[in-house]
Amino acid sequence: MKHLLEQVFLFTYATVIYLALPIAIVAGWVRWVRHRTSETPFSVLSLGAFGLATCSAFLAVGSVAYAHAIGEFPFYDPRLLRIYRWGSLLSLGGVIFGIVGVWRRSPLRWYAPVCAAGTLLFWFFAASSE
Repeated sequence: MKHLLEQVFLFTYATVIYLALPIAIVAGWVRWVRHRTSETPFSVLSLGAFGLATCSAFLAVGSVAYAHAIGEFPFYDPRLLRIYRWGSLLSLGGVIFGIVGVWRRSPLRWYAPVCAAGTLLFWFFAASSE
């Protein structure tokens, strides 16, 4: 039973992080381009949060590509730990700004904190698997 629960968790995690999160990021940018409204402080915070989440996602993709290019990172490589730190900080900033931006309507009102939380979850599990 425990083995089955682990498989269900890993399948759900992989589906959310590697499929739903990229789709949500692309959909958020499309929504922002199509439904731009007047800029308020809260909409700017949501946009900033979404931008941080996007940067964190690009860092994740770039670090995976770099790891494949160099043939993996050694165990506890300082470069990899620095990548984890920057990715986590970008995502955490996105979560904080996104939560503040939720208080007023904007095109990225819910996309920003959800995508930032998704990238933070990615960095947490990536670092914990080190």
